[in-house]
Amino acid sequence: MDTSPMVSSLLSSLANYSNLTQGSKEHEEAENNEEARKKTVQAPRMGTLMGVYLPCMQNILGVILFLRMTWLVGAGGVLGTFIIVFMCCSTTMLTAISMSAIATNGVVPAGGSYYMISRSLGPEFGGAVGICFYLGTTFAGAMYILGCIEILLIYIVPAAAIFKMEGLEGAEAEAALLNNMRVYGTIVLSFMALVVFVGVKYVNKLALVFLACVILSILAVYAGVIKTSFDPPFFPVCLLGNRTLVSKGFDICAKTIEQGNATVTTKLWRAFCDSEFLNATCDEYFTSNNVSQIQGIPGITSGILAGKKTPYLKLKLFNGNLVIGTLAWPSPWVIVFGSFFSTCGAGLQSLTGAPRLLQAIARDSIIPFLRVFGHGKANGEPTWALLLTACICETGILIASLDAVAPILSMFFLMCYMFVNLACALQTLLRTPNWRPRFKFYHWALSLLGMSLCLTLMFLCSWYYAIVAMVIASCIYKYIEFCGAEKEWGDGIRGISLSAARYALMRLEEGPPHTKNWRPQILVLMSLDGEQSVEQPRLLSLTSQLKAGKGLTIVGACVEGTYLNNQPQAQKADQVCMKLMEVEKVKGFSQVVISSNLRDATSHLIQAGGLGGLRHNTVLVSFPKNWKQAEEHHRCRNFIEVVRETTAAHLALLVTKNISAYPSNGERFTEGHIDVWWIVHDGGLLMLLPFLLRQHKVWRKCKIRIFTVAQMDDNSIQMKKDLMTFLYHLRFDAEVEVVEMHDSDISAYTYEKTLVMEQRSQILKEMHLTKNEREREVQLIQGKNATPTPTSPTSPTAPTPAAVTPGEEVQMTWTDETEKTNNPAVANPESVKDMNQSNFRRMHHAQELNGVIVKKSKEAKLVLLNMPGPPKNRNGEENYMEFLEVLTEGLNRVLLVRGGGREVITIYS
Repeated sequence: MDTSPMVSSLLSSLANYSNLTQGSKEHEEAENNEEARKKTVQAPRMGTLMGVYLPCMQNILGVILFLRMTWLVGAGGVLGTFIIVFMCCSTTMLTAISMSAIATNGVVPAGGSYYMISRSLGPEFGGAVGICFYLGTTFAGAMYILGCIEILLIYIVPAAAIFKMEGLEGAEAEAALLNNMRVYGTIVLSFMALVVFVGVKYVNKLALVFLACVILSILAVYAGVIKTSFDPPFFPVCLLGNRTLVSKGFDICAKTIEQGNATVTTKLWRAFCDSEFLNATCDEYFTSNNVSQIQGIPGITSGILAGKKTPYLKLKLFNGNLVIGTLAWPSPWVIVFGSFFSTCGAGLQSLTGAPRLLQAIARDSIIPFLRVFGHGKANGEPTWALLLTACICETGILIASLDAVAPILSMFFLMCYMFVNLACALQTLLRTPNWRPRFKFYHWALSLLGMSLCLTLMFLCSWYYAIVAMVIASCIYKYIEFCGAEKEWGDGIRGISLSAARYALMRLEEGPPHTKNWRPQILVLMSLDGEQSVEQPRLLSLTSQLKAGKGLTIVGACVEGTYLNNQPQAQKADQVCMKLMEVEKVKGFSQVVISSNLRDATSHLIQAGGLGGLRHNTVLVSFPKNWKQAEEHHRCRNFIEVVRETTAAHLALLVTKNISAYPSNGERFTEGHIDVWWIVHDGGLLMLLPFLLRQHKVWRKCKIRIFTVAQMDDNSIQMKKDLMTFLYHLRFDAEVEVVEMHDSDISAYTYEKTLVMEQRSQILKEMHLTKNEREREVQLIQGKNATPTPTSPTSPTAPTPAAVTPGEEVQMTWTDETEKTNNPAVANPESVKDMNQSNFRRMHHAQELNGVIVKKSKEAKLVLLNMPGPPKNRNGEENYMEFLEVLTEGLNRVLLVRGGGREVITIYS
């Protein structure tokens, strides 16, 4: 509460917040006042009218309305044009509804649509769509400049053309026009960029003039409509059959005319015939169809000419006059100059808005190489962004054709509108607590309809441009994702992730998964030193090398003390673990527990790690070093408690011996073996681990060897055959070797009937099954004879090897507690002598087993072997640790594996 603001100060700051940009008056003061320049300089403001309403009007009432709407009606007809315009207006209206909902759901600073999309869909979508919106606005500036030059050269001063078009036809006329557009377009762009660079105050002053021209043009059109309703003009259209003829090139809409007493052919005749005489050979369609002149519909299709493939003919509408200009009153020049100034103003607005959009993206730092464009002049003017915008705009001008530039910006704008609708629909469907827009007239179905219309229009307009725009957006998305966007804006994509995670966790079974779905969900127990640094970082290297298991990874660490006093140390330890996980490329979670002693903290991690059905099933821990030293004895006790608790919790346990010798992720083994000593079958984890390791590039070139132990009365040859068959069904590629040993040498392990492959094969034969049925019963027998979980420390003491029959569970007795219970004389000196002899025999057996393992696997890159069960009581803990030391002596890297008591591999697909 010490850092929390008072309510009064919070309300004051919110009430005085302003996200508007600076007006021209304040901008002039900021530029001219030296003291104001030393203080915090505000960004230039344009206000609602000058910054929002005017640019929108000039974009709508610009090139498309004055230059292309009448051509669209003539080419598509009244009904077709109405459908097109209705779809476009519906798209913008639905997008406006979605944008209103998003805009009223909180304060929207500079950036407009980009800000709303990025805060709603995340930095990846925001950056991708923001760049597309910026490119669309920039190309819109190029389109408006091209429209301005087209009006200038075609309708105002055709004589100003540098590349003359008189007397040229077809491709030559088109090339001359495009070259004129490039030259004049570059000049106009340079002038506009200079005006924007000098200051937004000049843009505002010119905007008033342009707005007045636009309003005057619209009024002139409506006045002309009223006038023509009383005095309709004569708009003749010449038809040949059902085809419209281009009026340029002939003067009379007839094949022949009467001059005196003679019949004379017209220019139209000579256009379709090889001579001017009546007996000339003419075009078949011309001969078989009559020529007629009809009255065009005033104000709609009058003067629209055929010839879609010749832009020059498109431009020379109505005998060289602007069609909409013929409707204006009192003079067509009102429309001509109005549309000219409207396109100039729209171009200026685009060159003003696009750099500010790029500056907003750059200041968010989601795209690293754009950060330089976030800087500008002292008053916030985006100088560098303006320079880049002018360069991109110049590429659009070099294209020169207005009809070729228009689809480019349409793609980018439609993509922006599509994601605005998606953001609104997503926020509405997720029903997040923060979604409280003041604008209530919206619905997720309307937003989805608007999104669908945007996507449809993109592909109807130009499918290849649509694909290119999507590829550009996808590349930017992946680039931001690759660079690692560090922004967290509470966006909808994260909301989807939360909802999906909750849904998946609720559906996840609480019980154990099916064998086919089993994967190692690893809890890594890390040790921290006094500086909260990780003592065994190679544990995470091994975890990363097991990532082919595609399971959950929880890195757990313990801090000794109380939560109130040691919470900062826990945060530091969590950051250290997360950083190390990032270095080792381990995808998972970090969890640090504070407790009064490390043993309880470790127990809490084992018990409470995970969430719902997504919990760890495997514990990875390092074998304690120097455990024989008195100051390290507590590590030994903690380790054995971990073994006991994982056994009680039916969790698999992986214990790394000599963890410092394990390879890092940067090392590569070019040859060698991974040796598996399969002494008892406890679920198949022992064979699954080397398979997962070989999926990683560190172990990829190592070969797997499996050594299984046979007792003296077993058929070793048959065991090898059965084991090879078993591995074939498991799809494991490994070398197999059977090693014969005395029963006493492996008496420290729990074993069951499935250990002896010959006995399992004999059981299958006695069932009188076919070969296929026999293979299907393999898993069933393994499940029925799975290793029982060793009894807990409170259970009765397990019998010694001599007291059980073959095939029953055998547990090594690490102390002579049984003899103490059954024979009171065990406390005398002779009994103590017998205990020492018993311990000596156990160490001798461990030494014998170790000798066999060292002989076969001394040069192996990694040795995996079964880990014996923990001692029943604390008196045998030291003997247990000593047994493990003797068992693994002389081996470089050892991974002790203790299964969780259930099958983790299957022969079925």
